Amino acid sequence: MTTPAPDPTATRGEALRSSLQRGLTAFDARALDAAGRRRAAVAVAVGEEGFGADLDGLPRHARWSDAPALLLTRRAAGLRRHAGQWALPGGRIDAGETPEQAALRELSEEIGLALPVSAVLGRLDDYATRSGYLVTPVVVWAGAAREAAPNPAEVAGVHRIPVRELLRADAPILDPVQGGHPVLRMPVGASWIAAPTAAFLYQFREVCLLGRPTRVAHFDQPAFAWR
Repeated sequence: MTTPAPDPTATRGEALRSSLQRGLTAFDARALDAAGRRRAAVAVAVGEEGFGADLDGLPRHARWSDAPALLLTRRAAGLRRHAGQWALPGGRIDAGETPEQAALRELSEEIGLALPVSAVLGRLDDYATRSGYLVTPVVVWAGAAREAAPNPAEVAGVHRIPVRELLRADAPILDPVQGGHPVLRMPVGASWIAAPTAAFLYQFREVCLLGRPTRVAHFDQPAFAWR
């Protein structure tokens, strides 16, 4: 099959969305058997140019650039599990829901961003977590996302991470084998993000930005994320 050529009249945002869609359409996302695990979904939400970034540790020109960005959250301090950690908006898949429906619902519940089904661009590989979940990452187009506002019961803050941060020369960080496989982290600003979120970010980089069908299910999580 011949891949359609990009539309030369498209805006940069439209061109990016089309490029992401093509990459995900060509990618054979792997669905894993839940095997007794609880099903969950996360939204890898991509915002268009002009939407900026607000992550501490980035140079000012990067924080307030017009580069496309991903929406990440800091989990609220009062949560029973993984409080204060970096995360993509997401949660359990309710009975009768698809991963796409769950990801869109969680986006709305956690950060107040209501997107239509047409915003869904595709899936990345399922990832089995140490805490007993099977997570399906769903890539969605967030547009300008100017109305995003965190639900304080679940989210301490919403951060816009320029997609070019994922292309840094020091990414990914692979730590020594722990539990049989290397532990994956992704550097962002002056900090870093651990798997499973790092696994979703890394595969998004490989599949959607670089066109490489890279798998991530074998990467492990640091011990603090096992609970």
